[in-house]
Amino acid sequence: MASNDPGQPLHPSTSVTEWSRNMPTPSSALAIGAHPDDVEFGCGGLLAKWAADGCVVHHLVCTDGSKGTWNADVDVAALAARRQVEQREAARRIAGNRAGEVRFLGFVDGELDSGLEERGQVALVIRQLRPSVVLGHDPWKRYRLHPDHRHAGLLACEGIVAARDPHFYKEHLVPHHRPDALLLWEADEPDHAEDVSAVVDLKLDALEAHVSQFESTMKAGDDSELEEFRQRVQTRLAELGAPHDMAGAEVFKLIEHL
Repeated sequence: MASNDPGQPLHPSTSVTEWSRNMPTPSSALAIGAHPDDVEFGCGGLLAKWAADGCVVHHLVCTDGSKGTWNADVDVAALAARRQVEQREAARRIAGNRAGEVRFLGFVDGELDSGLEERGQVALVIRQLRPSVVLGHDPWKRYRLHPDHRHAGLLACEGIVAARDPHFYKEHLVPHHRPDALLLWEADEPDHAEDVSAVVDLKLDALEAHVSQFESTMKAGDDSELEEFRQRVQTRLAELGAPHDMAGAEVFKLIEHL
C-alpha cells in the first residue's frame, strides 16, 4: 500500500512524540467520505468498535462514485446507483442495529469542490444529525493526488465551523451544533491511535460490500487477489498498531475544542 492508497497509509517520520489513544465511545459519529468505500478504508474499524459499544454511526458521501471503474464503456448512472447500494450495505455491516443515516450529496465523481455551496450542504447535515464526533479525510496530506479527497477533507473541517456558529447559513432554520471532536484519517502527522484489533474482520467485511471496487481500488480481480488485499489491510493495521502495543490500529489527527 503506497502513500496514495486509501484510508490508512503508513505515515512518514513524524515529530509527534505524545499520542492519545482510544477515546471514549461517543454517542454518535458522522464519517464524511469523498466516495463510497472511503469511510470503510479510513475509519471502518473504529466505527465498528464504537457501534459495538452503542454509538450511532452515520455516513455522508460527497460524490456519486461514478468514475470508480477501469471500464471505459460502463453505464455511469448504473454504477453510481450500484455504489449507493454497496455503501448502505457496508454501513449495515459496520454498525448493525446502530447504523444511522447514510446520506449522499451526489456531486460528480472527480468534480467535487469545497466552495460555499458545498460547505453549506455539509454544515446542514452536521446540524441535522448532531454527531458528537466527525471523521474525515485530512485535507492537508502532502502529495495527495485525488482532488476529491482533499476537497472532502476541507468540507468536513469547514463544515464544522459553519455548523457550530449560529450566524452561518441562517437560512437552514436548523439549530447550530458543535461536535466534540474531529478525527482525520490519512494524516501525515497523526497523533491519535485506536485499537481496532478486535474488529478487523468487520472492517474487511464492510470493505467487501463494495464489490464494484474489487478490481479498481482493491486490485482484486479474483479470489486469490482478494485474499492478498485482506492480507495487505491486516498487515498495514498491524504496522500502525505496533508502536502503540496494539495488534491492529487505525491512526488519526485528533482535533478537539472545536
